[in-house]
Amino acid sequence: MESEKEKMLAGKLYDARDKELVEDRARTKYHLKQLNNIGTSHHILKVLFPHVHHSLYIEPPFYCDYGFNIFCGENVFFNTNCVVLDVAKVKIGSHVFFGPGVQIYTATHPLEFSIRRTLEQGKPISIGDDCWIGGGAIILPGVTIGNRCIVGAGSVVTKDVPDDTIVSGNPARKHH
Repeated sequence: MESEKEKMLAGKLYDARDKELVEDRARTKYHLKQLNNIGTSHHILKVLFPHVHHSLYIEPPFYCDYGFNIFCGENVFFNTNCVVLDVAKVKIGSHVFFGPGVQIYTATHPLEFSIRRTLEQGKPISIGDDCWIGGGAIILPGVTIGNRCIVGAGSVVTKDVPDDTIVSGNPARKHH
């Protein structure tokens, strides 16, 4: 029988009130409090984010659900007040820069209200190499952003963005 954590990681409907998941989130909040109070520390980053390159830099405050679902290449920078709801995998390439207040949401909910009362779901997000995500941008569940892309400040990315594309607006659209 699959655990709720296994269901979550597989992108299936799961119960976020599950004891193991509640404990995981509490542990993450404890470590985030350390990070947000003392700043970027290699030790705290290693504990919070076991799947990231050691060159990750976060300008606090920073918030996430679990941390273990965030995967980063080399030279990734998060400016202040970024939020990553990582109930599903968030894959970030190398040389990616996030402006202040960027929000990455893998969490989603069923459309059927009776299911939504108790279960939720996640859809993975992927961001390629050499991307710049402008301040206040929001990236919605299931989106893939290709390599060398720019997402304008304040944009809401609702659909995949192909390589070498600049998008902006709400919803984000390609610049011509």
